[in-house]
Amino acid sequence: MNLKQLAEHLDLSQTTVSRALNGYPEVSEKTREKVLRAARELNYSPNARAKGLATGRAHAIGHVLPISDQHEMVNPIFGDFIAGAGQTYSKAGYEVVISLVDDKDEEQAYRSIRSRGNVDGIIVHGPRMTDGRIALLTELGLPFVVHGRASQVSLPYSWLDTNNGRAFQRATEFLLDLGHRRIALINGLEFMDFAHRRRVAYEAALADRGIALDPALMRSEEMTEVYGYRSAAEMLALDTPPTGFLVSSMITAIGVRRAIHEAGLEMGRDVSVITHDDDLGYLRNGHDVPIFTATRSSVRLAGMRAAEMLLELIRNPAHAPLTQLMEAELIIGSSTGPAQ
Repeated sequence: MNLKQLAEHLDLSQTTVSRALNGYPEVSEKTREKVLRAARELNYSPNARAKGLATGRAHAIGHVLPISDQHEMVNPIFGDFIAGAGQTYSKAGYEVVISLVDDKDEEQAYRSIRSRGNVDGIIVHGPRMTDGRIALLTELGLPFVVHGRASQVSLPYSWLDTNNGRAFQRATEFLLDLGHRRIALINGLEFMDFAHRRRVAYEAALADRGIALDPALMRSEEMTEVYGYRSAAEMLALDTPPTGFLVSSMITAIGVRRAIHEAGLEMGRDVSVITHDDDLGYLRNGHDVPIFTATRSSVRLAGMRAAEMLLELIRNPAHAPLTQLMEAELIIGSSTGPAQ
């Protein structure tokens, strides 16, 4: 089926159908939904080259992932995010272009993308506290949305983030309310903005209860299972081990649970664990009853919403920066209990 046949089927002009398919704001939402529904039902697929020539758009969104020996971006969290974003892109007739580049070549990758014009916008992943990509993309005039925030960037920019500070404040306070005073933090890399915010919130919650920080109970590394296992094993061997762990990733928390088990202890009875679980599609936190008490946020939903924001910026280039802060939910599982 071609555009003319689809327009005749809907009793609409080809111009209206084309504009509805391409997300032009002057088409009503009712008409857009009608056209998109018919296109899906009739398996209409526009010619990408003709579509690009007609609209001046590539109808593709770029995701540039730096390959780094410090921080690995291709992980289950990215998989869930791209699944959510992909649903939104597909409905709007956009495709995904994923580029893997060495982190030292990232600036050139963005400049090349801009010069080729093969994407209409960019999602920026894994922002650091000071992140040069924001200024670069602003200079290039390429629409973008940051998944996360960069605390030390003063430029206005669009972002979507989870309230990491509030989540870890609540988690620390939850353990404190259970009587725990030796609470360990097994965090992500703290030059990453999300991990820095979590560390600050943890420290503030302890300070509010008059509890001094103990450097022996704080770790910051790439969030792997082995890292969680090694860190917990070392801490549990201390003369005064922690009675509670606050962990930045469920993958890491699985390693913490392994160390607790090998130490002959029971998670939830002898040692409590709270993790940030990200509500991952392929790494569930239990079934009917959560295994871990967790600060839960949906990465898939974050992907959908970030994609919606980016498409809005593409449709309306003069739009002011869009921002959204998502709250994490505290889920009570079997991994926490009163301090022994």
